[in-house]
Amino acid sequence: MTIAVTTPTGHVGSRVVRLLLQAGVRPRVLVRDPMRLDAETRGRVEVRQGDLTDAAFVREATAGAHTVFWVDPTPHVVEEPVETSRRTAAAVAEAAKAGDVARLVLLSSIGAEKRHGVGHIDGLAAIEELFDASGADVLHLRCGYFFTNLQQELDGLAAGVLTTAGDPDRPMPWVDPRDIGDVVAARLLSDAWRGRVVQAVHGPQDLTFRQVAEILTGALGRPIRLAVVTDDDVRAALLGAGLPSSAVEGIVGMTAGSRGLVPEQPRDLVTTTPTTLAGWAYAHLRPLLP
Repeated sequence: MTIAVTTPTGHVGSRVVRLLLQAGVRPRVLVRDPMRLDAETRGRVEVRQGDLTDAAFVREATAGAHTVFWVDPTPHVVEEPVETSRRTAAAVAEAAKAGDVARLVLLSSIGAEKRHGVGHIDGLAAIEELFDASGADVLHLRCGYFFTNLQQELDGLAAGVLTTAGDPDRPMPWVDPRDIGDVVAARLLSDAWRGRVVQAVHGPQDLTFRQVAEILTGALGRPIRLAVVTDDDVRAALLGAGLPSSAVEGIVGMTAGSRGLVPEQPRDLVTTTPTTLAGWAYAHLRPLLP
């Protein structure tokens, strides 16, 4: 049984590859630069080198795989990110439609259930629809807000500030990507599911941004205050940094479209994962700060 893994050097993909190897499975990894894999991993996996935006490469690299774990590689900063996400995933959807792939597992997001109006997350919704129409068994993992997004806030956190355009008092799921990798690996190794399955990965608890600032204050050993900005503030900053307007709207739309969102999948035993933000921040964020 061949399992193909995309973005194997990412936060989630690297964990998936490690767990598959520990389970005795030799995964096929689709990677642009194999040297980003450590030498021991490179020697234990089947490497297919290429670009996920190259449809011919994706078709060749996924052909014959029983299951493909697809992570959208589209950066938020590209022009027309939603269309780019859809176009990039079309190749693996076509492989499944042709019978070259039996199962597709997608790293999706809460908000994708809205289908429209959630910025770049609309691209994941489009991929869900492509995969649903492929005829393959399909699993959509709708994940919460990654802990690792805080690594993009290092300058602010070093100055004692956490900035958000989100609703500061509305709880939402926060999750460690490593825990997502655990769920992905378990699902890839299981033959118990069939048809179309949607599963959320919500982390251990829903948190408001105010609570996150309090948690970071304790974990980082410094006062962290919350600064709330507007969508227009974010828009102006991104345009000032030279991003194309379509990319800016994709980024702003993820926050704007998520306001008031109640995830389609409820929090329960299946959707809840163990790693706390406090523990993660102490281990992975605190050492990065001066």
